[in-house]
Amino acid sequence: MHTRRTPPPCPPRPSPARPPAPPPCAPSSTPSSPHCTTAPTAATAPSPQADPTPSPPGLRTATHPVIPDHGTGPHDALRTLINALTEGAADPAHPLCAAHLHTPPLALAAAADLAASALNPSMDSWDQAPAASALEADITAALATEIYPHQPSPDALITTGGTEANQLALLLARERNGPVQTICAANAHHSITRAAWLLGLPAPVVIPAPTGVMDLAALDYALTELHRPLLVTATAGTTDTGQIDPLADIADLCTTHGAELHIDAAYGGPLLFSPTHRGKVHGLDRAHSVTLDLHKLGWQPAPAGILATPDRTHLDTLHHHAPYLNADDDTEAGLPDLLGRSLRTTRRPDALKIAVTLKALGRTGLADLIDHTIAAAHHLADLIAKTPTLDLYDRPTISTVLFRPTDADDNTVATIRRTLLTRGHAVLGRAHTDNRLWLKATLLNPHTTPDNLRTLLDLVNQLANDLAEGNTPR
Repeated sequence: MHTRRTPPPCPPRPSPARPPAPPPCAPSSTPSSPHCTTAPTAATAPSPQADPTPSPPGLRTATHPVIPDHGTGPHDALRTLINALTEGAADPAHPLCAAHLHTPPLALAAAADLAASALNPSMDSWDQAPAASALEADITAALATEIYPHQPSPDALITTGGTEANQLALLLARERNGPVQTICAANAHHSITRAAWLLGLPAPVVIPAPTGVMDLAALDYALTELHRPLLVTATAGTTDTGQIDPLADIADLCTTHGAELHIDAAYGGPLLFSPTHRGKVHGLDRAHSVTLDLHKLGWQPAPAGILATPDRTHLDTLHHHAPYLNADDDTEAGLPDLLGRSLRTTRRPDALKIAVTLKALGRTGLADLIDHTIAAAHHLADLIAKTPTLDLYDRPTISTVLFRPTDADDNTVATIRRTLLTRGHAVLGRAHTDNRLWLKATLLNPHTTPDNLRTLLDLVNQLANDLAEGNTPR
């Protein structure tokens, strides 16, 4: 196999993964562009029908021996391993694959990601990525401005996702203030606790979230009683229910008590692009830092995370010197210094797929995808509410819907989920809230139809009936 040394041409326009179709719940409108379709897969089910094993049999056969004495050649290796991986994969583009914040990537973004892999710029020094570094600077500044529209010089870093972004947020707060005491609600992402541990900070003070969002009275009490410096971490789009903390009220309390505020908007942040839904994240611009993931409600291949700050100087503390990458005389001569753009050294040019998507879809196209996805979640909630054999936890805030068979115990709910998974019929998540276990549907496919949703509920109801009659799934 030969490595191509000349720059490849621009990636060809990707063909849609499926014919453009009217989005669900909005029959009079059409997708903004064929690029809105998700990347194609060969799977015909949301997941393979198999018992959980460390290595699926087909994959084990395809990979053995993992390091052969003599290679099989590029065509055989690609065909064998990609087919085996596809056959054993959960398919996020399938409408019944709805367990996690696991998005079906846009075909357009996947094509851009392939070009990034072929060009292979490394984002740790300008001489390895002259064009990619300039593109990243433009994209991060533009995304930061979406979050902080009234600040003169906001900026953002590209991360591998919410976990890294939250870790960076706590690191920046520590460097500004010393060993900060973090305060979060019981609904916060687990990465907040891990970041505090990793950075040698006190364990977060966890306050209650009895209705699924941060309790303001409990926050006021904690801010009054705890010693400073304090960092409150709020959530815009919780993992379990998709709910959004009262951001503006939390910001008011932080201002009153002299605390800093970080908002983990990995899930809910992209609502900023939707005129219909951006009001749900009002107050985002008052945070000292904001996490946002575009591999969730941005339909990017992972990773595509962001940490934004209202002032680019807030990132200065990340500056690091390595003479072979950012020698002083090179920096003085005008070569951009990239080491302070991440805690990582070698980095992929993840800005490319984001830039291509934003240019192709624009604000209206991205808003279209967001609005149709949320509309599908509300349609699912409507169907559940009209089904006497199912209980709905609450109306969705974003695109997460919790439900369970009426009168089922938690063991039955867990069994239904596992059975759907191992039979390859549907991939649902689970969430424990309100002292009960719920099935969780996290809808991220804008092509999901009402028929798909009815099929999902029929599968759940049938399994619940079987279990009630004493038929134990195998």
